[in-house]
Amino acid sequence: MSASRPTVLWIHAHPQESSFNARLFRDGVTALSRDHDVEITDLYAQGFDPVLAAPDLGEPQGREGNLVDLMGEAYAAGQLPPDVIEEQRKLAAADLVVLQFPLWWYGPPAILKGWFDRVLTNGFAYGTSDAETGLPLRYGEGPLAGRRALVIVTAGEDDRSIGERGVSGDLDSLMFPLTHGTLWYTGIEPLDLHVVHDADGLDSAGIDHESARLIERLSGIRDESPSSPYRRLRDGDYHGTRALRKDLLPGRIDLGIHRVQAG
Repeated sequence: MSASRPTVLWIHAHPQESSFNARLFRDGVTALSRDHDVEITDLYAQGFDPVLAAPDLGEPQGREGNLVDLMGEAYAAGQLPPDVIEEQRKLAAADLVVLQFPLWWYGPPAILKGWFDRVLTNGFAYGTSDAETGLPLRYGEGPLAGRRALVIVTAGEDDRSIGERGVSGDLDSLMFPLTHGTLWYTGIEPLDLHVVHDADGLDSAGIDHESARLIERLSGIRDESPSSPYRRLRDGDYHGTRALRKDLLPGRIDLGIHRVQAG
């Protein structure tokens, strides 16, 4: 990773070049490029194949075995497909990962989920254990630890309907499988979400405002930390079990209990 100019991997998942998301993508990359080295993965534009298939499992194709193990063996043997190897190269070099997408059916587009399925392989993104404790290096540790991620989500709903008591569910909870189950699991620390509400109804002034708001946030991203970070597996909060200790936030079962400052 870069010692002077941080390296950013910006992953963009929207199919239209004329979209609001495309505007944010262009403006954000331009702004970050002033003092960061920025690589991009424009999933739709580059025609990324999101389907995990036989070539992802190494040679000879069609052999039996656990899928996770097969992918780990393929990674170790350098047998992953060229497009996956290239994405792993970009991710390995990054200090910051930006994930930008519209909220579709209350989750990321399938093409981005497929990127996780194919790129975050055993051996590269997970699968190691602490030599002393035997604990798996996950949830704050692991091969990708030391990186941060900014998730940019554009949503068609307002902050009430997709808020803490909204009919559509709380957006932080909806993003938990991504921020905690994917990023934090592999050691990547997610920053606070960057959300654009009512994205479908923005006029030109609103689009300009949201572009400026994103650029303003990116101007301080180098020193930003999450306001309420997730708990680390190794710190003892889950000691002896995979559930949060009973003495911590007793009676609560919401996903917020997995954040350090929850309470």
